Amino acid sequence: MSLLADLVNLDLSDNTEKIIAEYIWVGGSGMDMRSKARTLSGPVTDPSKLPKWNYDGSSTGQAPGQDSEVILYPQAIFKDPFRRGNNILVMCDAYTPAGEPIPTNKRHAAAEIFCNPDVVAEVPWYGIEQEYTLLQKDVNWPLGWPIGGYPGPQGPYYCSIGADKSFGRDIVDAHYKACLYAGINISGINGEVMPGQWEFQVGPSVGISAADEVWIARYILERITEIAGVVVSFDPKPIPGDWNGAGAHTNYSTKTMREEGGYEVIKKAIEKLGLRHKEHIAAYGEGNERRLTGHHETADINTFLWGVANRGASIRVGRDTEKEGKGYFEDRRPSSNMDPYIVTSMIAETTLLWNP
Repeated sequence: MSLLADLVNLDLSDNTEKIIAEYIWVGGSGMDMRSKARTLSGPVTDPSKLPKWNYDGSSTGQAPGQDSEVILYPQAIFKDPFRRGNNILVMCDAYTPAGEPIPTNKRHAAAEIFCNPDVVAEVPWYGIEQEYTLLQKDVNWPLGWPIGGYPGPQGPYYCSIGADKSFGRDIVDAHYKACLYAGINISGINGEVMPGQWEFQVGPSVGISAADEVWIARYILERITEIAGVVVSFDPKPIPGDWNGAGAHTNYSTKTMREEGGYEVIKKAIEKLGLRHKEHIAAYGEGNERRLTGHHETADINTFLWGVANRGASIRVGRDTEKEGKGYFEDRRPSSNMDPYIVTSMIAETTLLWNP
């Protein structure tokens, strides 16, 4: 008699050319992820060859009950690390039956910015540092923390090892390998300052692909924590008090920033970002005011400050960039629950298209 695990891990390629495509989209909260699967007649590598699909938007907070049909447009394909073989994960965005992007579809507007010839010519690179917190399922308290109590103060946990300092490494490593398998340009992981908190980095990736990859990496992480019986939180300040919050620092460069004389281009871009500080903060994630306090490696939410190697700044420029006169900078303001479509496209728009 087969065990459940045997059936879950069945290799379909020996018996059929059919594959399973998991269609994934962002739900009504702007942070929840939804997905459902369909059978295709054979392998597909081009998203334009995939059929559109529909779902009940009234059950995701994205349409009224009397007109609930929402249409999924496939946009990017990744290998499925759960089903493996030729099976795929499909990142989609959502439209009305008339072809209009629904209000929670932030990818559509981002794609318009990234298709602008002035943006395309600058080949914008992004590296996104996604922080998150692992929580014990039934109590919503960080993994490794005593229930109802607190561990020792911060200091021993960042990039730590040991059963008394590092909690959830099996989940983190499983996620790392699953993202590599999927074809996500994941560039690293590390344990964070608060125990039970971790980070993965996506990039450098070009344009809208960076946001697609972050969303799929989040999806894979939530699926893995589902299997492990653990909850993943992207709250920017999951524990009040003297504990670090969680952000999504966004590293950015353009073609001219990466070339000789690029440091002057970087400084002009940072000046533009400072002039639109309030607009960016408003778009950089819910609850960010609890994180951007001027403490715990953040700048105050109402203050725009940049500096070289300054982790208490809004924008940090690396020592290597200053020394070489070219490179990239890091926007440290986005929160862990930010929408990468909004953040990446807004940075491109402000630095490349906006004229003060």
